[in-house]
Amino acid sequence: MRRKIAAGNWKMNAMQGDLAEASSIANHPADAIDVVLCPPATLLAQMSALPLGTGGQDCHANSAGAHTGDIAASQLRDAGASYTLTGHSERRTDHGETNAMINAKSVAAIDAGLIAIICIGETLSERENGSTLTIIDGQLAGSIPDCATALNTVIAYEPVWAIGTGKIPSTAQIGEVHDHIRAHLQNRFADGNDMRILYGGSVKASNAQEIFAIANVDGALVGGASLKAADFTPIMDALAKA
Repeated sequence: MRRKIAAGNWKMNAMQGDLAEASSIANHPADAIDVVLCPPATLLAQMSALPLGTGGQDCHANSAGAHTGDIAASQLRDAGASYTLTGHSERRTDHGETNAMINAKSVAAIDAGLIAIICIGETLSERENGSTLTIIDGQLAGSIPDCATALNTVIAYEPVWAIGTGKIPSTAQIGEVHDHIRAHLQNRFADGNDMRILYGGSVKASNAQEIFAIANVDGALVGGASLKAADFTPIMDALAKA
């Protein structure tokens, strides 16, 4: 069976004083699932000392060089990370990242020994004009490298219009996309049925159980609700029981 993941993306939030929240999350019983937090880089080394998985929020495609302000996958690994996000919609939008760029970053992450959590998802206009699955197909084909396996790659479906808005697709809409992603992975990769697919986009304690009951949802990539143990641990509990 695919081991489920509760992943939290802290984005550009949190200071040293917020490590106490991470410690509370780490000390919450969650033996049945993998728990991963992706803090800002300033907190990564300290958080990696806690009994949970940690990840970067992005990495550069190159292993080193004159890239001021960027961070290499090997540096994330050196700081204690075992995962990194690639292709988050905020990177795609704010930094103009293309599928090809995300593919190269994911290769770099895998080469450095990290698990790449590759993010995909459609905008509201793409959802409304009926092109969701076409967009998903393009992102899957372009962003996932050929070296991806169930051991080094996780896919996170995050409809852009649901991130931080409080809006979520219906269970039928989530299920349709997750089933579509699963079919793509099965057709392309020998172990595609074992690759884990996370859902992200306004996941919270009140809707977690319903979301985790959907077929091919192997966990969640959670934003704001992962910043506080009181908000994130009920999501962890719901996943552990799913």
